[in-house]
Amino acid sequence: MIRRAVFFLAAVALAGSAFAQAPAGAAQWVEGKNYFRIDTPQPTPNPGKVEVTEVFSYACPVCFRFLPYADRIAKALPADAYMDYLPVSFNPVEDFPVFQRAYYAAQALGIEAKTHDAMFKAIHSPGGELATYDPATARLKNPLPDINDIAKFYAKYGVKTADFVATANSFAVNTRMKRADALVQAYGVTGTPTMVVNGKWRYDMASAGGPEQVIELTKYLVAREAAAKP
Repeated sequence: MIRRAVFFLAAVALAGSAFAQAPAGAAQWVEGKNYFRIDTPQPTPNPGKVEVTEVFSYACPVCFRFLPYADRIAKALPADAYMDYLPVSFNPVEDFPVFQRAYYAAQALGIEAKTHDAMFKAIHSPGGELATYDPATARLKNPLPDINDIAKFYAKYGVKTADFVATANSFAVNTRMKRADALVQAYGVTGTPTMVVNGKWRYDMASAGGPEQVIELTKYLVAREAAAKP
């Protein structure tokens, strides 16, 4: 079940903090309650650093509300850690698969970093050019944005629409999407946004207690994983 409603209530109830030092109240975090061990830990591509992953979808409104917190985490990670993003496809009703494809196409074209936040805003801001909901009816649009619509958005960043569509439908992007779906399943993710640290630990706003607590729990797990490295 996708628990976005629970995440939204947590997100609007709590607010901001820094990521500078290990949390004074680290003893509050309880494995199996606040964060969960992934049954089969997944290897990360850079074993010398701690990987922090946000599992998300551009089309997820709660991910949009979590965006400022995710950005704060990414900007304040220590030198021995880095931020990664894992787009999901498990909610086709709300256009998740096409936005997963768009993320990997943007990444392949080298524009993901400078378009990441803007994509969220294009979907969720009032009058957004890629909106998935019609504010007049409070229902999903029909038709929903497709890869050609999304290509027009990325054209503002110097990518020809034909090149974007070709990349989005390429073997490389299809392979990345399959790998992403396999990782989402291996991590045991059932809702967005979800955080994963070093392929070993999973948590979200509901388990942590809110977006502020997600930042603190991320601090704790990053410090723990960094200390465990040889």
